[in-house]
Amino acid sequence: MKKEELVHLHMLLAQLKKYCEDGELGWDFEKYNGLGITPFQVHRSKEEHKQAIFVLGTELASMTAKNHFSVNR
Repeated sequence: MKKEELVHLHMLLAQLKKYCEDGELGWDFEKYNGLGITPFQVHRSKEEHKQAIFVLGTELASMTAKNHFSVNR
């Protein structure tokens, strides 16, 4: 994937993160926030954006799974 495409994907995931934070779910993105990188920092390396996408995607999936299981119980 090109860096531009990774930054775009990072932006989409960050928008989903913001939506989840603004809702009443109380989701915390501690690991992602700890990276200190946002999609607006286009000067950061391709690898940094890849790591941010991986961490954010993992946190979103984990929290979605937790929320899904707690609702279905």
